[in-house]
Amino acid sequence: MAIFYKLLRILILLAISAVVLRYFIMSIIFHPMQHIAWTPDRSGYDYENVLLLTSDDVKIHAWYVNYENSRGTVLFFHGNAGNLSHRGDSIRIFNSLGMSVFIVSYRGYGESGGSPTIKGVNIDALTAWNWLISEKRIPPEKILIFGRSLGGAVAVELMRTARPRAAILESTFSSLADMGGFLSPIASLLVGGAWNSAQTAADIDTPTLCIHSPGDEVVPYRLGKRLYEALAGEKYFLDITGDHNDGFLLSSPEYENRLDGFFTKYYGSMP
Repeated sequence: MAIFYKLLRILILLAISAVVLRYFIMSIIFHPMQHIAWTPDRSGYDYENVLLLTSDDVKIHAWYVNYENSRGTVLFFHGNAGNLSHRGDSIRIFNSLGMSVFIVSYRGYGESGGSPTIKGVNIDALTAWNWLISEKRIPPEKILIFGRSLGGAVAVELMRTARPRAAILESTFSSLADMGGFLSPIASLLVGGAWNSAQTAADIDTPTLCIHSPGDEVVPYRLGKRLYEALAGEKYFLDITGDHNDGFLLSSPEYENRLDGFFTKYYGSMP
């Protein structure tokens, strides 16, 4: 009987440890904010407020920011902090270049329900893709998948099954384990094989523009280059300047000119 209780205590401790470790991992990866800091109508944009229901019954908040007679639609996956309302500068840039934008707040972010997990966020991404195809009737060849930082890993994972006309991966990493190793060896072990973008990239032939700054203090430049080198299809690389969060702004007008050229090559000229 004493052995039984000892084993029971061990099992309880292991169960508690597993819960604590899971919470620790999720707290490192995801930093959601619920407050909506900005809405597109404040800047005069025509947009739809969208609620999506995922396959696991989570309600996801999204915006479809329209551009009349657009050349294509950017399916936008943001980084690990804030929510969709903190991406106004990027929405402005894409819209000014003749692209409509569909951006989602992952579960647990902004007005989306649930709590973020790696599996759950991947489901959110697929739900967004399916909505564009089935509800908006936008063909895959008119969609561009864009992922910044953590959103780059989300974008690459989606491209296991989705085939957009082109993709942009900005300030992102080769794998979550590589990022974990940059932070600490323990974190690298805890995340395992999740979001191994470099491995997945070997099977992706979607034309892709990778963007990264050597001065990125959050995601090391070498991890962005590692992902770029792993991509199997037609690919391009743009060096920008500045830090992780503001590099794309500090690098204008070169940044916007390069995007315009990329959009023109795959989606045609400005309407």
